[in-house]
Amino acid sequence: MFRKPKDNPTKNDRIPPPVQQFQRPPAASSESPESTNEISSISSDIAVVGKITGKGTVKISGRIDGELRASIVLISDGAQVEGDIYAEEVTISGRVKGTIHANRVKLNGNAIVEGDIFHRSLSIEENARFEGSSRRKETPTDTPWVSFARSDAQADVETVPGMQEGQKQNGPLKNT
Repeated sequence: MFRKPKDNPTKNDRIPPPVQQFQRPPAASSESPESTNEISSISSDIAVVGKITGKGTVKISGRIDGELRASIVLISDGAQVEGDIYAEEVTISGRVKGTIHANRVKLNGNAIVEGDIFHRSLSIEENARFEGSSRRKETPTDTPWVSFARSDAQADVETVPGMQEGQKQNGPLKNT
């Protein structure tokens, strides 16, 4: 009753042409994922204890005690960093005590660095002080992230209880 003969296609039996999908160009974003213009800074009257991680540029004018990770690290004259630094580029005019892992490292004339530098490119200006070792690596920033989860192997290890200065431990260690 509602069947139409297939031999004689009518106008309504034709398959409509596929609909064209209009693709809009992506909207211009005012913020890019890694903006090169933005600089985070720690001013000269600030002291930070802990780990600092950023994707952009970090300028240090104060004091940092801990690990520092960023794309670009600028350590100003008078600034102090005690800890490891991981970055694409590091420029130092202040004092650093720790290991540096970066593709490009530049020690300006006022720089004082105590520690090892793993780099692809190293520049040391006249009057800069560097005590440590320098090792060229193709990928100095490729370091594994440390997992804070305890593994089964670590669970079997006994820990040393905190002891007062001058106190001695005799006998087996006990996990407290």
